Amino acid sequence: MSSMAETSAPAQPQAAPLDLSEKGGARDGQPQRLNRRLFVQLQAFTGCLQPQALAQALAGSGIAGALYEDVNDPRGVAVLAMAENPEVFVKQVRPLLNRGPFAALTPKPEFAMLGRTYSLGYEPNLEDWLLRRPLRVALDPGSDWAVWYPLRRTGAFALLSHQEQGQILKEHGIIGRQFGDAGLAQDIRLSCQGLDKNDNDFVIGLLGKDLFPLSALVQTMRPTRQTSTYLQSMGPFFVGRVAWRSAAPAA
Repeated sequence: MSSMAETSAPAQPQAAPLDLSEKGGARDGQPQRLNRRLFVQLQAFTGCLQPQALAQALAGSGIAGALYEDVNDPRGVAVLAMAENPEVFVKQVRPLLNRGPFAALTPKPEFAMLGRTYSLGYEPNLEDWLLRRPLRVALDPGSDWAVWYPLRRTGAFALLSHQEQGQILKEHGIIGRQFGDAGLAQDIRLSCQGLDKNDNDFVIGLLGKDLFPLSALVQTMRPTRQTSTYLQSMGPFFVGRVAWRSAAPAA
């Protein structure tokens, strides 16, 4: 008679527990992990004749965000909302956009964007990167112009080694830091996999005091390897000037 050891199936290796937390660089000798992130949503409309009424409604809502006047649509506006809990967009933002002065507007769903902050694994202050920096950038009183757009990479980028991906992204990072250090533009990068109706990968926000540097930043990125070789699509681009913003968080 066969023994129990001979007849039982071989033990299956145990899978490691799923860890969805964001990872940052080491801090005080310890790796950083944080299972928190900020969600950012842009909703665009047309038919607005009185942006001031919208600003008043937003000011009394308690929502962190901004109201933009669309430079390409004389009656266009967009609402930027930011929250750690995505339920805010359903329980607070959605009702607000269906009543009062917003109820008379016509949505422009082609400009609807929703993304979440994410880490690359080397951020020196992970919590600040995920939760506080995006609010500082979006609500900076010195940044009146904004360009928001989605993008999608080609599948070929995902097949590259992590080292090659890092070199490609480094080229973008250097350009972004040059514009940031010069005080010309700041960026907000969001992941939107599974959150975008067109299956985009990312939402990008470029913000600054003047519009031209934001356009120049996009132009400077064109010849980079990522943009010229590994981007499948970009846009549509929403371009607006701030008509109202909530208070920026304390430093």
